[in-house]
Amino acid sequence: MLSANQIAAAARALDEAERSRVQMGQLSLAHPGLTIDDAYAVQSAWMESKLAAGRKVIGRKIGLTSRAMQSAVNIDEPDYGVLLDDMLFPDGGRIPTDRYIELKIEAELAFVLKDRVAGPRCTVFDVLNAADYVVPALEILDARIQRIDPASKATRKVVDPIADNAANCGIVLGGRPFRPQDADLRWISAIVSKNGMVEETGVAAGVLNNPANGIVWLADKLAPRGVVLEPGQVILAGSFIRPIPCSRGDTIHADYGPFGTVSCHFA
Repeated sequence: MLSANQIAAAARALDEAERSRVQMGQLSLAHPGLTIDDAYAVQSAWMESKLAAGRKVIGRKIGLTSRAMQSAVNIDEPDYGVLLDDMLFPDGGRIPTDRYIELKIEAELAFVLKDRVAGPRCTVFDVLNAADYVVPALEILDARIQRIDPASKATRKVVDPIADNAANCGIVLGGRPFRPQDADLRWISAIVSKNGMVEETGVAAGVLNNPANGIVWLADKLAPRGVVLEPGQVILAGSFIRPIPCSRGDTIHADYGPFGTVSCHFA
């Protein structure tokens, strides 16, 4: 277990990496015994410092929801991070690339809550009843921690992106909002293009068989920490495509068919 001082130091290092746009070394190398609980403690300390500086929580994100991604990082459950107010960009908006380091983008569904969702023993029906609406979304990812260590060539462990707020740095909401009972969430699909060329396609069932299951998992996971999902919060349910690398000048367009489109431009 990391000490309180080590947790605080790791959070400061992440903040400095974000501000300087220079990636820090892997926490899993600096602390070989780093646990998932340690990583979430670092994430929490970093987010608390941002809240103290005046930012506000607008929701949560869920990642690593597909079996393929879980197998790639040798875990058997998703991870989660915090969404803050300065991470929200308008549909069709410009993403300032000079704020970030190593950008990628994913397509998913966002649930906007009208009622509280709490664990333990949360159910899919609790989530569906609590959602005001669901809307197409893009999640923008960044890496404040090195993916590959230059000296040892070691790759990141799952604890590294967890500490790094599950790699989140932005979200874009768009398309046509709809009530979750009005669609079969499992079969909602997206065609995602970069600069007019199709890069990825996916179906929402790739998220734990139903994207609502991701929110069930999150509510139950947060319950021991005394955290609940609050009305008005945006919950990103998890990507059903692979991450697409992006750089300055790229335009991303995600077509969700009858549920509309969502897009952004990296300026």
